[in-house]
Amino acid sequence: MQAYVQFLLGVLEQFLGGFWNIIKGIGLGLWSFVDIPAYIELFRTYGGDLGVGGWILAILTLLIMLAILAGICLVIALLIRRAVRRHKALANAQELLSEVNNLNAQVVRLTKEKDRILSIKAGVPASQYVQLDEYREGTEGAPAGAEEDQTPLKEGESRFFKLTQIDEQYADYDRSAEVFDEASLEEICERFRNYACSEMHLYYDMRVIRLFLAAFSSTRLIILQGISGTGKTSLPYAWGKFMENDTQIASVQPSWRDRSELFGYFNEFTKRFSETEVLKRMYEATFTDKVYLTILDEMNIARVEYYFAEMLSILEMPSQEEWVVDLVPSGWPGDPQHIENGRFHLPPNMWYVGTANNDDSTFAISDKVYDRAIPINIDTKGVPFDAPETAPLHISAVRLQEMFDEAKVKYKVGEETLAKIAKLDDYVIEHFRLAFGNRIVKQLGDFIPAYVACGGTEIDGLDYVITNKIFRKFEGLNLAFIRDEIDGLINYLSELFGEENMQEAKAYLRRLKKLV
Repeated sequence: MQAYVQFLLGVLEQFLGGFWNIIKGIGLGLWSFVDIPAYIELFRTYGGDLGVGGWILAILTLLIMLAILAGICLVIALLIRRAVRRHKALANAQELLSEVNNLNAQVVRLTKEKDRILSIKAGVPASQYVQLDEYREGTEGAPAGAEEDQTPLKEGESRFFKLTQIDEQYADYDRSAEVFDEASLEEICERFRNYACSEMHLYYDMRVIRLFLAAFSSTRLIILQGISGTGKTSLPYAWGKFMENDTQIASVQPSWRDRSELFGYFNEFTKRFSETEVLKRMYEATFTDKVYLTILDEMNIARVEYYFAEMLSILEMPSQEEWVVDLVPSGWPGDPQHIENGRFHLPPNMWYVGTANNDDSTFAISDKVYDRAIPINIDTKGVPFDAPETAPLHISAVRLQEMFDEAKVKYKVGEETLAKIAKLDDYVIEHFRLAFGNRIVKQLGDFIPAYVACGGTEIDGLDYVITNKIFRKFEGLNLAFIRDEIDGLINYLSELFGEENMQEAKAYLRRLKKLV
């Protein structure tokens, strides 16, 4: 044992002695750089033998050595400074990320509070208020990255965390096993009105419901506008409950400027895609044939043509195969199964409903948006009535589209009506320098048959579209200039369609005349 102790001491002495020699050598080396007495001794030793030229060379040599020493010190100082800066930058980045998370959490809390107020204004009664608030909680209103994972992506992880969860959720889902009910468009309107009344204590005029459902046939964007408290938000919300497929509610914020507010964005630092709840809901819709709605609540509190511009262009393409959004530049292993090479096909079974208030805090909705949408004015509160207890209804988006196609055959707009529309177009061009355009004519051909199938009449459907899609454009003209032409247009409407018809259009034109 004593021998081992002696051996251990010898090993430690040799090992630690090596460390000491290294430290000692470094110290001696550094001291040699700055050993001024040694330099003085060298000058004393050889100074007597140096001539004038030798002294000049000796001084230059010393200066060069000092420059080298200063350069080494400068490099060391720069390396230390860079290391300190990098450490501070990392610390600041973590601090900023923490601050961003705190601010995002505050935004979420404030948005929830705003949504409670909006829910009350939207006409949702107290019995349904808590339910609506619980559904909204944590799903909308927050910025795209509010719930973003700030940790870098690990090997094997998907950069689309939420969408990958949908893949897992629907891994064993049998689409063909979905069971749907059969009902006509008119029956759907009647049952929805009774369901909203009996189950949610929400009251809607049958005409509004017909307009709402018929709008599905001609556009993917429906705009509900009017005064606060008339049920603009609660209408599509109640529709989701009626279909037993909750409506996604996205509260538009004044800061919305681009499409990332809808879809999210790719974080170059973490290599993760920050998905929004809207994108998550879109992705979920690709797995089923159910009817999906997304509400853009207070859509004109920001400029619609900024954050929704790409959607307006894509959804107008005639082939649904072209409804593609580029989320990321390229595909990665582990991406969700419905993201192909970084591209996402928008679901054909989702519609978007925007609610709009017209006041000083909002932006005017441009013609570009109105032309591609169906606006529905809700200016009156629903009158309470009694309705039988009504169960929810299951209708697939495929069957709904089939019924719209059947309506276009059964209730096709008559040739006589089309001829009158062409004459009205010529009259408006001649007197007001405005034209209907092919887009609006196509919407007429899609919307009016569906409206008739929902229980309305052809002339009422035509009256609504003409008023809200064409005569609405008169607001952008000089009303003083066209004032004298309005009476002539009213008389021409009576001549074409009859004195008793087109009452909404005539009333709208008379209101315009009073504004002058």
